[in-house]
Amino acid sequence: MSGKLLRACIAVSVSVFAANAAAAERLDIGKREYEANCVVCHGTKGRGDGPFSDLLTVKVPDLTVLTKNNGGLFPVNRVVEIIDGRNMVKGHGTREMPIWGDVYNAEAVPQFDDYPYNAAIFVWARTLALIDYLNRLQVK
Repeated sequence: MSGKLLRACIAVSVSVFAANAAAAERLDIGKREYEANCVVCHGTKGRGDGPFSDLLTVKVPDLTVLTKNNGGLFPVNRVVEIIDGRNMVKGHGTREMPIWGDVYNAEAVPQFDDYPYNAAIFVWARTLALIDYLNRLQVK
């Protein structure tokens, strides 16, 4: 293989890899959920240092130590209950108004009524994607 052809193949490979990496980044639903709903308080790295954290009367938790503070296991059930509103967190509102559970349910309304649609599955998928991202934020 000539040097010119080899360089062309490498350039194409790098371009394909970069495009795939960019597509994977766009498809990270959990990260997208976190950035849209959590960053303002919990910060980009999840350490509780978001731009609104100083405005709150309660200390914003560091989400990167959930596993560490739970004996080395990520507390999936507790995190689900906080996100969907079953477990009251002062900064997230009351049980009557669980902020993210209500938001996810409101956004689960189908755009069209001409196909079968299950809003609960939509809400559950978004919640699980967010939980997956939070799990990936954990300190090692």
